[in-house]
Amino acid sequence: MVIESFEPTMVLSILPEILLVVLAGLILVIDAIWKPDTKRVLGWLTACGLLLIMLISFFVATPQGQGRLIFGGMLRNDWLGFAFNILFMFAAAITALFASDMKGVGQKGEFYILMLISTLGMSLMASAADIIMLYLAIETTSIPMYILAGFMTRDDKSTESGFKYLLFGAAASTIMLYGFSLLYGFTGQTNIYQIALSFYNLEFPKIAIIGSLLLILVGFGFKISAFPFHFWAPDVYEGAPTPIAGFLSTASKAAGFVVVLRVLVAVFTPAASADWVTMLSIVSVLTMTVGNVLAIVQKNIKRLLAYSSIAHAGYILIGVVAISQLGMTSVVFYLIAYLITNLAAFGIVMTFSQVVGSDDISAYSGLSRRKPWLALAMLVAFLSLAGMPPLAGFVAKVFVFAAAVKVGLIWLAFVGVLNSIVGLYYYLTVLKYVYLFRSDDEAKPLAISRSYAIALSILIFGIILVGTLFGPWFNISTQIASSLF
Repeated sequence: MVIESFEPTMVLSILPEILLVVLAGLILVIDAIWKPDTKRVLGWLTACGLLLIMLISFFVATPQGQGRLIFGGMLRNDWLGFAFNILFMFAAAITALFASDMKGVGQKGEFYILMLISTLGMSLMASAADIIMLYLAIETTSIPMYILAGFMTRDDKSTESGFKYLLFGAAASTIMLYGFSLLYGFTGQTNIYQIALSFYNLEFPKIAIIGSLLLILVGFGFKISAFPFHFWAPDVYEGAPTPIAGFLSTASKAAGFVVVLRVLVAVFTPAASADWVTMLSIVSVLTMTVGNVLAIVQKNIKRLLAYSSIAHAGYILIGVVAISQLGMTSVVFYLIAYLITNLAAFGIVMTFSQVVGSDDISAYSGLSRRKPWLALAMLVAFLSLAGMPPLAGFVAKVFVFAAAVKVGLIWLAFVGVLNSIVGLYYYLTVLKYVYLFRSDDEAKPLAISRSYAIALSILIFGIILVGTLFGPWFNISTQIASSLF
């Protein structure tokens, strides 16, 4: 792939990232001059600002053609990067709405600034075509998230969450960076497409390629919380502010998968495709199984959703190892469906815990009588996570399983189906408390703020829309995935 010389029009390709920095600066200024009792509007301002950036990006920053390398080959301007940039901003906007009414978070401008900087890092991750830029983007994403996970400094669990995330993240990042350094040492290149060309034209010992791949997969595995690098997720999700737990489990995980797709397809295919397909097939099975089995015994709903998130990483890896057009399309579609579904699940948990003050699953007893529409939203979100028709999660799983079957990985699709059945059990266990159990607090009001209601309505509508009218979304996913090849 040819690296294009600089042109002024290239600035439009990074206009969304520029506007994210401008919005963060605006929040910083407003936070400094506004009175404390008016700062809860910061969440709405952040969400509206992100919506405006998304609209501007659609009109002036859409990619042309299949993709091109810009800014000296540091970034690739294609539909994959652009589409996920929009998706990350959407997730950040919803998270801002959820955070706006949260005590100890919603009135602090630094919370929104850190979230916007992390979103900027995710956008650069999705477009990075150079291992130096990729590493800087990953750190730009991760460092604000370490702080946000431990943002509630008076809460011991939040402090522990941030500290654990920092320690594990730093260790995984170090190992990944060593893998990147080996790629540079072997080829003398930092651009991932030039590295792939060097692997193709020159004969490298297989052990060298596999060794660097394993080191890089440590960092990527941590980012997507795949086995055996998943152990941080339950503790971090439980202790982090719930909006950040949702943002971390969706946008950050999606950014990790985009990087996995771009690097594996560009660099290690065909140099070591058979090897990484085998490795990730095993990781997929273990990730699904461990996530689902450990979720069954959880009593805390945020820990249950953490293990659920781990299991879903395993399902998405099925599409990755299919290494075909349908496989890549299924991954993109799954990430879209998973993002809106898991954001809805964490949003419901956030809405409920703000009033009740508990994350225990048993606390949800009688929710259907106390707040019927919130219980209905929980039903839609959890059944979508379980893969029940006609919701988005069902269609997403059908596509990844179909991709595996099409390339002959029937055994992997079969394991995925079995794990989906196991997953259905613990999702229905939660819904059993919501609809079948009674509570002494049923008569107490459960007030829901306007920001929570709007965010949840958008997400639930999205889950139903993507699940029932999946044709256009599948075509969009196909266009996005085609830019990988």
